[in-house]
Amino acid sequence: MATLPTANQIKDLADFPLHTFDKVRYADTDRQGHVNNAAFATFLETGRVEFLYAPQSPLAADGAAFVIVNLNLNLLAEINWPGQVEIGTAVTKVGNSSVSLYQGLFQDGRCVATAETVIVQKNEQTRKSQPLTDTAKAFLTRHQLT
Repeated sequence: MATLPTANQIKDLADFPLHTFDKVRYADTDRQGHVNNAAFATFLETGRVEFLYAPQSPLAADGAAFVIVNLNLNLLAEINWPGQVEIGTAVTKVGNSSVSLYQGLFQDGRCVATAETVIVQKNEQTRKSQPLTDTAKAFLTRHQLT
């Protein structure tokens, strides 16, 4: 089993096996002039959705979807507008119907947030957990921290 990394162990975006980015929108800011904490979760979602629901190779089984069952978000610094946020994602555990992720948000090369997320694949009809496909497990395992 992989040991869950900490912000001290993963120092920058290059340490993550999966990378993407998102644009910081003016609407993401709050009265204090920085990005509202709620937008951090949206940036993390961008990092997950790009590989979970990639049109060329979606990981969800037919008739299934991914749902978050746990999200632990650590806010480390402000995100400012204008600009962009870079998102790093790593798999820390692959279960029968679940996957655990560790993500980092970066702006201008500094880590501004980290998150640990547990996601479960559920059957959309029964609303119960559904095992991951072999294809999904193989992809997730390839991006798992060792």
